[in-house]
Amino acid sequence: MDARRETLQRVVDEVADVIFAGGTVIFPTDTSYAIGCDPFATRAVDRIYAAKGRPDERPLTLHVATPAEFLEYAPGSTLAQVAAKRLLPGPVILLVRKPEFVAHDVAAALQTLALRVPDEPLARAILERCGPLAATTVNAPGVARYGGEGERSMLPGADLLVENGPTHYASESTIVDITGAQARLIREGIVKAQRLVELFGPIERPTVKVRTHV
Repeated sequence: MDARRETLQRVVDEVADVIFAGGTVIFPTDTSYAIGCDPFATRAVDRIYAAKGRPDERPLTLHVATPAEFLEYAPGSTLAQVAAKRLLPGPVILLVRKPEFVAHDVAAALQTLALRVPDEPLARAILERCGPLAATTVNAPGVARYGGEGERSMLPGADLLVENGPTHYASESTIVDITGAQARLIREGIVKAQRLVELFGPIERPTVKVRTHV
């Protein structure tokens, strides 16, 4: 389905029909195309792992429609409040403590939950209609960020593909762990470390061990 040639209402209704029937959908976010499903549909979650050849220990990311909805998954967190106000929606993945009501399949049995509020109107309209979607990036070269008819064969299998042209950003999202007292940078992407310092104050950064060869 090409969202550029259909009404928004028809697109979100088609996606909802697939999601509510336990299916999987490929849809655009601000940084990439993603394959997603109802996080409580165990078979659909399993299909995403199988389609991507994704290791069981690697969690999916829960995509939600609004910063307010994001905060429902991190009650009482000061850093989450800051992130919701200053970073969202945006090209970031935020790690919070996993609430009890989130399925273990989505979080890969970890104690953290990865959350996204994409800065993409179509994606947010889909999420408003369907509720949160458990998803992961479609990593086929070129397709992950740009899509295109000639590249469809490179996509993992899904029940519906929603095309909407190039994504807004051409590089990966930034990943920030906000489960502790201080934000911790996991992966520097579109939002740079210096910007995170401006928003959060001091942050922890990954360190690389420098080995001396003898």
